[in-house]
Amino acid sequence: MAIEPVTELGSGGALRVPRARVVPLSAPPSYTAAVERYLTGAGIAKSSARIYRISLTTWGWMLAGEPAPTGPARRGAKPPVFPVAAIDNPALPEVLAELAAARADAMDADTVNRELSIARKAIGWWQRQGWIEGDPTIGIERRPAPPDRTKALAENQIAALWRLDVALREKTCWKMLYESAARADEVLCLNVEDLYPQDKRGRITAKGGAIEWIHWQSGTAQLLPRLIARRTRGPLFLTDRKAPAGTPTLDVGSETGRARLSYRRAEEIFEENTRLLANPLASPEDIEDLNGHRLRHSALTRDAEGGTSTSMLLARSRHASVRSLERYARPGVDAVARHVAERDPAARRKH
Repeated sequence: MAIEPVTELGSGGALRVPRARVVPLSAPPSYTAAVERYLTGAGIAKSSARIYRISLTTWGWMLAGEPAPTGPARRGAKPPVFPVAAIDNPALPEVLAELAAARADAMDADTVNRELSIARKAIGWWQRQGWIEGDPTIGIERRPAPPDRTKALAENQIAALWRLDVALREKTCWKMLYESAARADEVLCLNVEDLYPQDKRGRITAKGGAIEWIHWQSGTAQLLPRLIARRTRGPLFLTDRKAPAGTPTLDVGSETGRARLSYRRAEEIFEENTRLLANPLASPEDIEDLNGHRLRHSALTRDAEGGTSTSMLLARSRHASVRSLERYARPGVDAVARHVAERDPAARRKH
């Protein structure tokens, strides 16, 4: 931080205090390089870096004045190449507001708000490096996000999920997510060497960068040996194909040459297979209009319904506060249905 020298007097003879000017720590890089330097320099946890990179890639198109691709077109699309300093273009805020509004209309509020928060954190870090001065997102408002009370799968839907005819990789991943109540990005970042099968637990890098344990049950324990086979190192969950050139070494299995399964692809596979479970009355024609449900949310909801203590829920979810557990501690649809049925006067008279 450098302060320009005071050389003038203001009205009435008072000293005019100049505005602080940030001296760039290095020459402003390209946007893509700025993203990578932010993820490293800001200490973003490996489990979160994937989500941050995806969000910042999406913002890359919009910061270049282009609509962000959506759907199948998004996968493999190359982000535009431009210097990060171009973010200070005075015409950008107006264009960006229109692009962000159009994208927000096509996405759910939670995703839009998460991506906006990530973009603002990165922009703030770039400002502190002296690469840019302004924040073109300043006029973009967060979208109202009413809570979705149906995110937890009902008991019959969970049972139906285990009966789905899917690959061993998906069976193992979903079982581990449900039994451990871990975040998807934490599980996808697991390496074979992070597992302690005999103890039914694994070492993960949690949100915020802390090294913690997740624990699973017999369902996962029975599937893991088949998934791991003879591998001793590298990503636990792999893609079906060889890793493309340029894939980070840490995300490539040295014994297979295949890449780590990405969060985006894992989410697509889960949603493709669970949309009809989320709405059993839906027809196949409706599948594109439905959303998948989170196994972590379902597991913690079942725990809360079963009387698990608050302290254990905090430890299992690895949340820092009781307030963050509120959305999980609400009884699910089956628990509410049983509660109502048990108090039905007509049903009691029949017995």
